[in-house]
This record gives sequence, C-alpha cells and structure tokens, in this order.
Amino acid sequence: MKVEDKKQSPPKLHDLPSLQKLCSSRFGWSAAKTLEVAQELYDGQGKKIITYPRAEVRYLPESLIADVPMIVAGLQVGQSFKSILVPAPPIIRRGASGPFHDRGLDGASHHAVIPNVNTVDSLREVWPRLSLDEKKLFDVIARAYLASLMPDFRYRQTTATLDVKDFPFKATGRQPIDLGWRAAFPEWQPADEKGDGGQLLPAMRDGETAQLHDPTVETKETKPPSRYSEGTLIEAMQNAWRFVDDEVLRDRLKEAKGIGTPATRAEIIGGLKKQDFLVAQGKNVVPTETGLKLFGVLKQADPALVDPGVTAQLECLLDDVVVGKQGMVGAIDAVCDVALRIIGKLTQGAASGGPPLLGPARGGSGGERPPTPAMKQFAVALARQKGVRLPAGYGTSGSICRAFLEQHAPKKARGETSAAPASGATSPTQASGTEGTQPARKRRQAKGATAPTPSPKKAARAKRPRKPAFGNPPVKAPGLHLRDVGRNTPLRIPYGNKEVAKKLGALYGAHGWYAPPGVDLSAFKENGWL
Repeated sequence: MKVEDKKQSPPKLHDLPSLQKLCSSRFGWSAAKTLEVAQELYDGQGKKIITYPRAEVRYLPESLIADVPMIVAGLQVGQSFKSILVPAPPIIRRGASGPFHDRGLDGASHHAVIPNVNTVDSLREVWPRLSLDEKKLFDVIARAYLASLMPDFRYRQTTATLDVKDFPFKATGRQPIDLGWRAAFPEWQPADEKGDGGQLLPAMRDGETAQLHDPTVETKETKPPSRYSEGTLIEAMQNAWRFVDDEVLRDRLKEAKGIGTPATRAEIIGGLKKQDFLVAQGKNVVPTETGLKLFGVLKQADPALVDPGVTAQLECLLDDVVVGKQGMVGAIDAVCDVALRIIGKLTQGAASGGPPLLGPARGGSGGERPPTPAMKQFAVALARQKGVRLPAGYGTSGSICRAFLEQHAPKKARGETSAAPASGATSPTQASGTEGTQPARKRRQAKGATAPTPSPKKAARAKRPRKPAFGNPPVKAPGLHLRDVGRNTPLRIPYGNKEVAKKLGALYGAHGWYAPPGVDLSAFKENGWL
C-alpha cells in the first residue's frame, strides 16, 4: 500500500489558441467563430468586457496584480460567479507556475485574455446585451481567471499492489481532500479521473489478504491518432516543433510561436476550406481528395514545401528578430536561401525534361505561357470588386487568367475606345500594352504640332518627374480597367495596425503597403495613412 497526499495548481489562463481548442471540443465551434465571438466581447458596441483576444501567451505582467481585487469584486456581483469562493486576500502566484510572470511575456505584444478591469463594474448592465455564445465564452474566461487566484486542489492518492499467484496487479484511487480551484469548475472532470484512476478504493492494510470477485478478461485494441478538430489543428500549428525529428532543433523551436499567428491561423484553415483542400466532418476537419493530390504534388516538388518543421524554423527566425536575437537582414537572407534552394530544385526538374508536376500543358506543343504580372494584378483587383472567386490556376495559366478577365472585365466607354484597333475587343495582354502607351503617344504628337515653344523656365519645370499621384486615378467609365493596373496607392500603415489595414483592402508587397485600384481610400485618409 502506498498513500500520498498530493496537490495540483490551477490551469493557466487562456490565450486565443487555448480558447479555440476548448471551444472546439466543448461547443463544437470553428476557430473562426471563437475568434469572432472573442472579438465582439473585446470591442463590440457597449461591451468591451475582455482584454485583447488575439494573444498567444498565457501569463500576465506583475503590474496587473493591483487590479485583482477590483476584477474579483466585479465578477462576484453576478449570479454566475457569486458561488465561486475566492479567498480574501486572493492567492497571488508569481513565476512560470503562476499567472503573473514578467519573463513569460518576453517578445509578446499582448498578455493572456482576462476580464477587462475598466468595464467589470458595469458587467451587470452589459450581461443582458450579450448573446448566448458571448456568455459562454466570457464564462470560460472569467472562471479561468478566478480559478488562478484560488488554493491548490489537494487529494489523497492510494496505490495498491496485489500479488495474485506471483503476478502483480495494481489498483489506484484518488480521494479529494480540498477542491480548491476545482470549485470554479463543478461540472468538469479531467481525463485521468474518468477511468480507473478516479475510483475510490476501500480501506486496506499492508499484508492483508484480499478476496478477488468476478475477474474478467477484456479484449482491447489500439486506435490510430484522432482526427484533428479545428482546435487541435491550431494547437498543432502553434506547437510545430513536435514535427521536427532533430532533438536539438526541437528544443530550440519550442520557444518559437509555430506556424502563423493567433490572428492568421483561423484564416489559414478557412482559406483551405474555401479552396476545397479541407472539409468539415462533424467536429473534425479532414483533407479532401484535391487536398491530398496537392500535398502529393508539393511533396514531389520538394519535401520542404510540406514540412511544418521547416516553416517553424523560418518563423523562429522572425521571432528572434522581434526579441533582438537575430538581425532583420540575416533573417531575410536565411528565408531567401531556402526559397532559392527550392526554386533551383524546381527549375532543375523542369530542365531535365521530366513531366510537369501539375499535368500536361494545355494547347499546343510549345506549352502555355503564364499570365503577365499586370494580368494577375488586375484579376485580383477585379475579383475583389466583383466579389467573385478567382479560378484555380489563374496565377500560372495565361488562358485561365485571360478567360476570367474577358468574362468579368467591364467594357470601355466609347470615348475611351476611339484609339483602339478597329478589330473589336482586345485581349487583356493587348489591352495592357496599347492602353498604357497610345494616349501618351497622341499627347506628344499634339504637343509638337500645335503648342508654341515654351520658355526656358517653363521647359525646365516640365522636365521635372511627376510625383506619384495619391488616391484613386480618375476614370471615365465605371469599374476597374486594365489601364489602372500598377497605379497602386502607397500607404503608410503604422506598426500594430496590420489587421485593420487588411480589412480596409490594403495589401503588402515588395515596396511596402499599398491600396490596389478600386479600394476606397477615405478611411486611409481619415487615419492619416496616405
């Protein structure tokens, strides 16, 4: 017989990935829905009752210890949390094993998600305005916060080893002594208590003879790993180091934040669903046949393209830049080296005369030319304006991209087509060449024929290069036109406003932030970002 008194500390506070995992298993929510509900609790009109939700650390700065009494008092006013008995004074745990840990926030922009101290006093007025889903999520966040301030869960664990004809049989049991923080989760039972480990053993003594009743032999089998839900998939993306075989590298990558960020992981999964690479099956997400084929194509091209460990290493470089362990130029060079190696491998495969990875080229024997950058740029802008999905292969197939443009591009007004060839509508590639050059050529001819010789002062002024025009270029016909391609509006987006800028239609390219043609610039102007 072995009897031990043990204790268990409260679970950590929540960040966005842990909320998405819990809500996926408990409520069946998608990762995007959890983020949407959390965002509404954070900045919804008349709400604002939690802190910034897109966090990826589960600690708080020690400076927030002073807010503990106010938050606890504000939560316990409501009926939902009145029965949770937080001791007075609350138990404050510092360091890695507690919620308040300054060093745990190194390199992080936001702390764990907790109730907002600035609005907790008005929780009684806000509560009736919350939807059922918002109440569920706030309950999860508030109970985790209160539990972190409560005593440890204490229990007595008994382990009995029985000798049955020289064969040892073991039985374990657990008896609660003090619920402590477990009182904040009355309906919750951990997985290790759902089996035999949570049973209550009868009183026994060492050397005592026990009688065996109704023995049975159970036939069991191992099961393959469970399918990913959106919550566990996000957890796997966050802990991509688990997919790395090198032990030294695994330990190094544990410090990194994995694949993507809290703000982008739900979007990544959603994008794979929209492209029919993933599909939901109940609470799980599984790859489609198309997704498996794409995986095979990419793996054939270069295994690094589908190795989460490689992506984790590149993300780790970026994390090191944030905390000052790595120079920005060095990180960019490392990423470029990986890209160049992959590109070189792909081009070598193409030069060897092997079959193309994506199947035979369409059309004639010479293969198909890819679309021009102007065609691709116009297709993206047009799809955004029309609210339609870009066809698969538009970025690599000139015929697919051209067919999309011919289907959706607006016809030009009569006044704009006077200089076009009389043969009718031009293809996108022809239009991008003729429309960009012909009006300028007509202006030069007119100027040489009719305009008087300018004075030296005016001529010098005329030779100055024009500054790029900010704002949308004037158009005579409604909608987007190929002549607008390339006339992007440069933007100055301050650090920390990435998500807001993307929602307004901004894109990030090799030369920084810009607004593509057709995007409304009024919001950027109001914010001083033009």
